[in-house]
Amino acid sequence: MKKKIKPIPHFKSERAERIFWQNHDSTDYFDYSTAQRVQFPNLKLTTRPITMRLPEHLVIKVKLKAHQMDVPYQTLIKQYIFEGVKEQ
Repeated sequence: MKKKIKPIPHFKSERAERIFWQNHDSTDYFDYSTAQRVQFPNLKLTTRPITMRLPEHLVIKVKLKAHQMDVPYQTLIKQYIFEGVKEQ
């Protein structure tokens, strides 16, 4: 016997959708047995790698701060750059 799939409700915001999916089982809303694998061969990276030379003591300070915050240090550097650019 096939399980009846519930319709996905309309959400007023992304936050409302996030809360909904945290409290509901997605298998009630999707039939995963019919899922198909897809590929996106022309997908381009949204980030661009760069090389920066930084003083060793600065890298150590950032790594320590990142460790305290439990985030990767490169992510913390990106956050610092974003905040600096955003303020201008």
